[in-house]
Amino acid sequence: MATQEGKDPGSVTTVRLNQNRPTPLRLIQFCLMFLVLGLGISIVSINMIRFFGVQNVGPVARSNIIFPCFEESDSIDKWIRPPSNLMHKMNDRELFWRASFVPRIKQYPIKRVPKIAFMFLTKGPLPLAPLWERFFKGHEGLYSIYVHPSPSYVADFTQSSVFYKRQIPSQVAQWGMMSMCDAERRLLANALLDISNERFVLLSESCIPLHNFSIIYRYITRSRYSFTGAFDDPGPYGRGRYNWNMQPEVTLEHWRKGSQWFEVNRRLAVSIIEDDIYYPKFRDFCRPGCYVDEHYFPTMLSIRFPQLLANRSLTWTDWSRGGAHPATFGKSDITNEFFERRFARQSCLYNNQPNNVCSLFARKFAPSALEPLLALSPKVLGF
Repeated sequence: MATQEGKDPGSVTTVRLNQNRPTPLRLIQFCLMFLVLGLGISIVSINMIRFFGVQNVGPVARSNIIFPCFEESDSIDKWIRPPSNLMHKMNDRELFWRASFVPRIKQYPIKRVPKIAFMFLTKGPLPLAPLWERFFKGHEGLYSIYVHPSPSYVADFTQSSVFYKRQIPSQVAQWGMMSMCDAERRLLANALLDISNERFVLLSESCIPLHNFSIIYRYITRSRYSFTGAFDDPGPYGRGRYNWNMQPEVTLEHWRKGSQWFEVNRRLAVSIIEDDIYYPKFRDFCRPGCYVDEHYFPTMLSIRFPQLLANRSLTWTDWSRGGAHPATFGKSDITNEFFERRFARQSCLYNNQPNNVCSLFARKFAPSALEPLLALSPKVLGF
């Protein structure tokens, strides 16, 4: 019987084991495959988190409330910080909508220092800016400045000026037309974006302050009323401008006249920019010789908030010379006697009490008045 030579049972087993054992190369390939797969899963997971956000990752139940282990942080600063750049790209409709946001809870959760917004409606330059610079100096944090010039004007104030980068996006404003009221509403809307602005004063490039900042700040912020002139003028320049097409929203009995240069609190400022009831009536039916800037705000505010108006302006203007425009004061007019006459025999009501400080601002002052105004301001104006 033939036998099988050269075959050892032990050696056969050894060969089979060696055939089943992975080689080092296959081990490396296997590890690399798992590494690539793990990296791929990690990258996909990270991108899904960024796209969808993390919600209730590893929630912890506490008193039936789910608290996520991770949540994007937020801060109240986001809502109270004023815009860093006034030159935005919002149109008027977007701006007024944004500015009309009003907190329903009146108690602020922050320490809020009320500011006065000084709003300059100008044709171009501010020739009396050096006087205003002196007026504002040392009172940072108590005021904001907004300038609405003609759209083609580009301010060149230095970085150290209080007027630096305080120009807002503007449009053409024509005297006696609704575009003038639009410019004033645009100023109010931009100023409302700063939650700390509580009072709003409209000024022109020819206005000057008649007192130092501290007196004006206290006078305005402590007032129970807003200073908007609104009176019933039975003559041709009052009721004579009324258009019967304004009924029923505005009746002849509602019709009021007042100075364009107003001061209002935050509540009234919001009501002005959100108005869509009276605005169309004045836009369509108050055209020259009905000068809308003399009638729209006084009438609308008298209808809605008569109890909040002082029914006088804080800005003095000299109409004694007659004509369609008030007197303009130049270099030769600015004397001690001029201001003595201006401050003498003033009498008005302030918070329902008699007071001899009635006007805080005055107009119209020509550029030539700047030099004597700067010379007299420390003694006469107090700054």
